[in-house]
Amino acid sequence: MKRVLTAAALIPIVVYTVLFANFWIFLAVLATVAVLCYYEYDGIAAEYGFGRPGPLGYGAGLLVLIWERDAWLLMAGFLLLAIALSMRAGDLAKSFPRAALLTAGVLYVFGCWRFAVPLREQSPHWLMYALLLNWVGDIGAYYAGRRFGRHKLAPRVSPQKSWEGSASSIVTSMVVGGAYLVRFVPGVSIWQAALLTAAANAAGQLGDLAESAIKRGAGVKDSSGILPGHGGFLDRVDSTLFTLPVVYAWVKLL
Repeated sequence: MKRVLTAAALIPIVVYTVLFANFWIFLAVLATVAVLCYYEYDGIAAEYGFGRPGPLGYGAGLLVLIWERDAWLLMAGFLLLAIALSMRAGDLAKSFPRAALLTAGVLYVFGCWRFAVPLREQSPHWLMYALLLNWVGDIGAYYAGRRFGRHKLAPRVSPQKSWEGSASSIVTSMVVGGAYLVRFVPGVSIWQAALLTAAANAAGQLGDLAESAIKRGAGVKDSSGILPGHGGFLDRVDSTLFTLPVVYAWVKLL
C-alpha cells in the first residue's frame, strides 16, 4: 500500500513538471531530484571504504546539468581536476579510488539526467515517454515475475528478478510506451516505436541491475528510505538513468 500511495503522490507532480511547467520550474525540479540522487549515491560510495566522494560532486554535477556547451569537455576537465586534487589526500592508497567514485557519480547521476533537458526541448512527450516506459515496465515485471517467475535473471545481483519478469517488462513497455510515442510524437512509426521501446527498456533493466550491484558491493539494501515502499530516489530512477541516453541517441541520430 505504501508503494501505491507514494506513486499516486509522485505521478501528478512528474506529469505536471514534464508536460506543463515552464522551463525554470522544470529545471529546478530536475536539479533537486539529481541532487537527492547524488546524495544517496554519495552515501553508498562511502561504504566502499575510501571515504565519501565529497561536496565537489554537487557543484560539478549541477554545472554539468545546466552547461549549454560541450559537456564532454567539461567532464574531461572535471576528471583531471578530481585526479589532481586526490594528490592532497593523506592516504594515497585511497585517494585515486575516491576520485574515481567522485567522477563516476557525477557522470552516472548528473550526466544521465542532463539528457532530460534536450529531450524536453525536442518535445515534452519525448521525456514523458522515456519516464513512462520504465514505470509500466516495472509494473509488468513485478506482477508477471511474482506469478510466473521461475528462471532467475541475475541471482548474484538481484535474486528476486526473473527472465519471465524481464520479458513481461519489455512487452508491457512496448504496448503502453510504444502507443504513447506513436500517439503524441508525430512522425514515429509503429515499428520504430517498438524497436526503440524494446532497446530503451532493456537499457533500463540493465540500469536497475547496475544499481543493485553497486548497493550489493557496498552492503546496502536501499539507497535511502525517503520514498515509502520504494526506498530512495536512486532506487526509483535507476532504470531511467540508463534509458535517457538511449532515447536521446535515437532522437539525435534519427
